Amino acid sequence: MFQGNEIMGLVLAGGQSRRMGTDKGKLKYHNKPQREYLYDQMKPLCARVFLSIRPEQQAEIPRELDCIVDENQYKGPFNGLLSAHHAFPEVAWLVVACDLPLVNQKVLKYLVDRRDPKAMATAFATHKTKLPEPLAAIWEPQGLKTAESYMQTAQSSCPRKFLINEDTFLVFPEDDLWLANANEPEEYENILTELNSK
Repeated sequence: MFQGNEIMGLVLAGGQSRRMGTDKGKLKYHNKPQREYLYDQMKPLCARVFLSIRPEQQAEIPRELDCIVDENQYKGPFNGLLSAHHAFPEVAWLVVACDLPLVNQKVLKYLVDRRDPKAMATAFATHKTKLPEPLAAIWEPQGLKTAESYMQTAQSSCPRKFLINEDTFLVFPEDDLWLANANEPEEYENILTELNSK
């Protein structure tokens, strides 16, 4: 039985990747598929780690990786978030999307060390936007429970909009580049260049 203040890890890898034109979870920035890289980066920080995937992805996932399959009750990222919440409703979830290629164990630990379990969520926010990044965040059980109620009547399924209007503790990174997003082929190439320059 997991305790309420325990953190589990969730790599959101079930998106359709339409703009990228290929599955973003399979892209290699660190010599292995990004979804597997993030899974490994989370393991030292979490009680358990799961990939959040679509049903049709199950056959291609290595057996040693735990998965939570989308229930398809909600649109957008809430699909994976709330599927995980239903599986383990008492735990907090450290959530990272697989289109954040510069997130690593150091970045994740920076967030975990600053967690406020009394908030609905503890989320990264860039210095530039000062807006919560819901897919680089720790969602508390109460936050996900409240989000599910919100989704019953919400006009938008955007998790950022939800966090903006709730008690969200913001964590500002040492470098906004930590949260660089790769949704299109050009962004993928730019981040590869950035990584190769180090």
